[in-house]
Amino acid sequence: MLLGWAKELGCNYVRLAHYPHNENMTKMADKMGLMVWSEVPVYWTIQWENESVLANAQNQITEMITRDKNRASVVLWSVANETPVKESRTLFLKTLTEKVKSLDPTRLVTAALEVHTETGDLKTIDDPLGQYLDLLGCNEYIGWYDNNTPSGIDKYSWNTVYDKPLVISELGADCLYNFHGAKTERFTEEYQEDFFIHQIAMLKKIKFLRGVSPWILVDFRSPRRPLTYIEDYWNRKGLISERGEKKKAYYVLKNFYTEKTN
Repeated sequence: MLLGWAKELGCNYVRLAHYPHNENMTKMADKMGLMVWSEVPVYWTIQWENESVLANAQNQITEMITRDKNRASVVLWSVANETPVKESRTLFLKTLTEKVKSLDPTRLVTAALEVHTETGDLKTIDDPLGQYLDLLGCNEYIGWYDNNTPSGIDKYSWNTVYDKPLVISELGADCLYNFHGAKTERFTEEYQEDFFIHQIAMLKKIKFLRGVSPWILVDFRSPRRPLTYIEDYWNRKGLISERGEKKKAYYVLKNFYTEKTN
């Protein structure tokens, strides 16, 4: 059902974050002709200097690749998500990328990075981990987690110190299905719709952009989201509600993907 909704949206690739999904997911992606970004749960801040943590991560990478290396759908192995830039972390993840390449030299290695250098309206991807990756991933929530409104998104431009392609691995804004208001009112369908309209305008200017995976396809349970009535312990960034109802932003993305494939 989930992959069917992604196909209906017009997607040709899905990011399976932030952990390897049940193998039925990649088997079904094979049958449906969807490309897959597959990832292990190395995210945020962990004990980068702890050898047992590294061994755990290497074991998970090994199990993921061993299980799915013959799946035609898998095109990207991801080693991390939103990790802080520090020397011990970069060495940890460099070791993981080397492990991936030793197990499967045929596929690209990536990670979901964050922007750490901003000069005015220019965002530069210069994470030192990028030198070890084949493809850059980047999570960005301009217009939601910063002080911008959707109308302020257009002004931003992007750069990177690496001669490598980019996938925007996360972007999104929360909204409750059938909650309506002005496009400047947060958590409304109109706000989320306007968010993606302006995001797409900005993304079209990134010459090295090769893919986009909105966060997220369907609303999901989240104990970190307690806002009464609006969230009620659900992450509301889905383009589709937990009951399968398509939000207005769904159709913005559908038009964007259709335009790219025609």
